[in-house]
Amino acid sequence: MSAPQSAAARRTVLKGAAALAGSAGAVVALGACSPGTDSGGDTPATPTAPVDLGAAADVPVGGSKLYRKEKLLVHCPAQGQYTAFSAQCTHAGCVLDKIVEGHGNCPCHGSRFDAATGKVVQGPATDPLPAVPVRAEGGKLIAG
Repeated sequence: MSAPQSAAARRTVLKGAAALAGSAGAVVALGACSPGTDSGGDTPATPTAPVDLGAAADVPVGGSKLYRKEKLLVHCPAQGQYTAFSAQCTHAGCVLDKIVEGHGNCPCHGSRFDAATGKVVQGPATDPLPAVPVRAEGGKLIAG
């Protein structure tokens, strides 16, 4: 093989390797926006059956509590009144990790939701958290 043909063949191989590396990077980047280990996975965003959340007194009046395992966010606007929302982010399905200054925080991409209303206060999420029926019964909270 002559020198010009050898250099051309080498460039073709290098371009192919660069394209392959770029494709792998794109797959990794897209995977970051897909539901992963911190997401709700294949489970529904809202309960399909009643869920016992424990003592109603655990949610402070005027405050909120996150139930990560159950993927629920409960707010208590007044004594004996409760509202609940899915704690699964509407952007990529990750489960909220904490409540900061009245906002549920998504650890995956930084979306924040008003704990009292479920509305988006910071994206990338654009849809509010789905409401979930909740009631106090015998001193316990039952959601779903």
